[in-house]
This record gives sequence, C-alpha cells and structure tokens, in this order.
Amino acid sequence: MLLTYLATNLMLVAAEPLVEQSTTEQCVLEWFRKGDDSVTLAQIRQQCQTTQPDLSDVHIDGRPVEKTIDLGVISERITREHRTQFQPYVITPHKMNYILPVLTTDSMNRDVYSEFSGYQDNLEDIEAKFQLSFKLPMNTESLFIDGDGLYVGFTLQAWWQIYASGISKPFRETNYQPEIFYIAPLDWHPFGGNTGFVIGLEHESNGRDQGLSRSWNRLYGHFLYEKGNFALSVKPWYRLEEKDKLTPLDPEGDDNPDIDDYMGDFELGMVYQWNEVQFGFTGRQNFSTHNGAAELRVTFPLWGELKGYATAFNGYGESLIDYNHRQTRFGLGIALNGVF
Repeated sequence: MLLTYLATNLMLVAAEPLVEQSTTEQCVLEWFRKGDDSVTLAQIRQQCQTTQPDLSDVHIDGRPVEKTIDLGVISERITREHRTQFQPYVITPHKMNYILPVLTTDSMNRDVYSEFSGYQDNLEDIEAKFQLSFKLPMNTESLFIDGDGLYVGFTLQAWWQIYASGISKPFRETNYQPEIFYIAPLDWHPFGGNTGFVIGLEHESNGRDQGLSRSWNRLYGHFLYEKGNFALSVKPWYRLEEKDKLTPLDPEGDDNPDIDDYMGDFELGMVYQWNEVQFGFTGRQNFSTHNGAAELRVTFPLWGELKGYATAFNGYGESLIDYNHRQTRFGLGIALNGVF
C-alpha cells in the first residue's frame, strides 16, 4: 500500500519532429470536450504543461527534435488524477479501496481480548475486512518544484467478525490513519526511469481505550522509482516518541512502546502491471529484532470498474491490535482501484 504518491516527473525520449498534435494540444482538447465550467484556464494550462515540458532548446546533430513522454505505471495514474481532482463531487483514491468478504487466519489473536468474558472464545478465524482511502490536494499550482503537491489523506481499515455466531458480529478492530504529505519529482532518470520523493507525517490509532488502545505517530519519507510497468518504493520512517504510562491503565502515555520492534523501521514496495492485472509486494523489517511482515496482492478485471482482489499476508502488524502477533492470512474480494 506504498506506491500511491509518485509525482509527474516524466522521462523524455528523443524522437523525430511529430506532425501529429502535441501532447499539450491533446490535453487541452480533452479538457474542452469535458465541458467542465468549474475549471479555470489557469488550471488547464498548469495540468497540460506538466505533461509536455518545453523542449525548444533540444537539438541533435544541429536539428531541433521533439520529445515524447514515457509514462510509467504510477505516472499514468497521477496524470489521470490531476485531470479530475478539482472537479466537484470527485473523490480521489489514496491507497486501495476494497472489501474482502473472506479473510482467513491461521492464528486469531484471542489473548488480547481476554478481559472480555466470552468474547475471545467466540472469535472466528474467518472474518471480513474493508478499506476506504482518499486524499485531497491543498494546492492548485506548484509550490517549490514544477509538478509538486501538498495533500491531506485519510485511510480507514475495519475487521468485521461477520461470521461469528456466539457474539453480535462486532467490528473486532478499526484503524484510522490521517496524514499530510508533500510530493515532488526528481530530475534523475536512472536506467531510463523516473524518480520522485515524498515527505509526510501520519497518525494511526484504533480508537480504543485502556488495554486495547493502540496508536503511533511517525515522520516518513518515500523514494520512488518507476520504469514502464514496474514501480519501486523505499519508505523509511521515524516514530515520534511518547511519554511512558505511569500505570497500565493510564489513559495518557505510550500504548505500545515496542511497536517498532515488530512493525519495523521501513517498508519496501514493488508493483508490476501485466495487461490489466497488477501485482504488488510490500515488505517491512526491523533489522535488530528480525521481525516484520510481507504481503502479496493481485488485482484483476471483473466487470465495469470493479476488480477482483486477492491477498496473502505473513508476519506482524496486519492490524494495530495485532502489531505484536504473528499470523498468516489469505483474503479474496473486490477492489475499486489497483494495488498501488
């Protein structure tokens, strides 16, 4: 769930002058066909110019050349989002949006619920899970670097014991993740690919109290690389420290001081798109404790805008309540957008 941010820093490939319309002209015509009166001329100019840089001073053998843009798998998504993110009634996806009606586990974390009489014994090893995630742009023009952006985002995850017959089918766990982040392109194209970076601040908690409360705050950075249908993300973070609890039931203080030991210090993410099928991998690791997790994700076309979604997870931290509990999980469901 890492590769969501790549800014539109696009590789330029030398080519002969084109007789066809330029990318900028095609972009302007597309905006014109939409007939959206809420978009200003300045916004159209900004969006279209970010996809066709000025190449008038580029020459080969003394002749000016035209250059085309080689969009990667993530740049294509970001470009599409830029064309709609300021339109009324449009919600821009951030991370994946999905529902897994079936999510299995080989080791349900029952011990953590021991204070609730009869609850832990009635938890089922099969449950449902869904995620809702969106983001909102905070700037209409570039701030510091051409093509950069400031966003606020929000992600909600919920684990639902819908198959539990001995209890009232509760939501076993719910995680809330607001964040603010800045994205920008880099003028660096190793191996003919595109790069970018992200700096962000996020809070994550489960909204519970006393012994079931889990939360943390962290500063993170992303280095992002894409080439064609492949994308790579490296995301280290620094956890913001909290004061220690005076007693185990103290409402203030750190609910989970050892969370880094299990959740790791960074994430590695990879995405590959093959036709309409997307494959994703996410790995976390703490090199001191050797704890972490790995997840494989696949989306494939079903009908209309809906995609089939399959996932396999092994390790710690599938949810906040399970941050120090190791398990293997398999899920199958439906997604509204791809694995990044």
